Amino acid sequence: MKRLFYFSVFIVSSLSALAQQEWESLFNGKDLSGFTILNGKANYRVENGMIIGKTVYGEPNSFLATNKVYGDFVLELDLRLKNPMNSGIQFRSEIKDANDTCAVSDKTPNRVHGYQMEVDPSARAWSGGIYDEARRGWLYPLDYNPGAKVAFKKSDWNHYKIECIGNSIRTWINGIPCAHIIDATTAKGFIALQVHNISKKEEEGEEIQWKNIRIKTKNLKPAPSTGIFIVNSLANNVSLEEEKQGYRLLWDGVSSKGWRGAYKTDFPDKVWQIKDGTLTVNSKSGAESANGGDIVTEEKFGAFDLQFEFKISDTANSGVKYFVTETENNVGSAIGLEFQILDDDKHPDAKLGSIGNRTMGSLYDLIPAANLSEPGNGRRDKLPVGQWNRGRIIVYPNGHIEHWLNGFKIVSYDRGTPIFYALVARSKYAQWKNFGMAPTGRILLQEHGTVVSFRSIKIKTL
Repeated sequence: MKRLFYFSVFIVSSLSALAQQEWESLFNGKDLSGFTILNGKANYRVENGMIIGKTVYGEPNSFLATNKVYGDFVLELDLRLKNPMNSGIQFRSEIKDANDTCAVSDKTPNRVHGYQMEVDPSARAWSGGIYDEARRGWLYPLDYNPGAKVAFKKSDWNHYKIECIGNSIRTWINGIPCAHIIDATTAKGFIALQVHNISKKEEEGEEIQWKNIRIKTKNLKPAPSTGIFIVNSLANNVSLEEEKQGYRLLWDGVSSKGWRGAYKTDFPDKVWQIKDGTLTVNSKSGAESANGGDIVTEEKFGAFDLQFEFKISDTANSGVKYFVTETENNVGSAIGLEFQILDDDKHPDAKLGSIGNRTMGSLYDLIPAANLSEPGNGRRDKLPVGQWNRGRIIVYPNGHIEHWLNGFKIVSYDRGTPIFYALVARSKYAQWKNFGMAPTGRILLQEHGTVVSFRSIKIKTL
């Protein structure tokens, strides 16, 4: 029996030692060998086995980057803020040079760009979220997973973990799952420790500390499913984990199956083009539903979580409507609650209506879109013409409804309330009895005389 016991202890110890050997330290605890400072000139030093980053006034975002690049890996490290400053951990990141093909928002030469796991001690509490530095902005703000906002400890050490395996990217803080995206923009790149730029001279000298920085690149296995919301940017793709959560494609990416023209039995394929996984309305007259018309789902929906990507052209106008019943027999676009899609800068409709309630993402003609994720701040959700936007409409069983755009919650309301009825009474929909109150309805994509493309339309019944 003793022999068996000691043999078991030997096996466990051997496996543990083997697992430890799979980890590689990125920091030797003595100096910054293996790292290069990029983009800015913040101060980095080594002290007591820690890397310490210090802010410098007038410098842009600075990054202490590994000289090696990494593709698939699990990265773990500990960090602590000595001051309430913003920071982050770059990974699969690059610099903008002659060999780089990314669309970088900041044209500074050799600009660092790529995925970043956020360090955010502000009241917003998005630590652990995933930001696309100098490219697409927020990919996974923690409003997608509000339960993780409590993970970060403002004045203590925090254990950060990043798992990149194939297109799957996941993050944890102190063992709490924070973010999960599926994205194929960058397959490999350097890892870097950020010291964020500062806007005030008195913020100079603020510090962040890092230690125990290690990485594993061999024998990788995904951590068990955490069940959190997933942002999947692969075109017309539903991952196995999303399927488990109840999501499915509402448009298959290759045909008109499940869709038809509003007030019609067939699909208006002369104006709606399906090509290369994209559903594009090619109308160019500017008129509402005058060139082939809107399209609607054959299915009806009550409570649901709808996700979709769309790309607008110059001066574009369109929309995604829900609770469409086709009982009004009206001329023009079929009637329903609408997530507005618009080129706010160039289309005149942005200045019509009331207090901006016809701008991008608004509940059209009823409620203006606003930055509800960061109260008191202006809108940061809109991407330039020609880029793919991520829209989301959530209709809860209790009648609460939200509009989301590129990770930001921008509209929140309850239908069937006195406020809702008052808004309808002062809108262009006042003539329609029980507007927006059908228990179920179809989902509609609008044809409004401009070119707009859609893809990755998926839905989950709530």
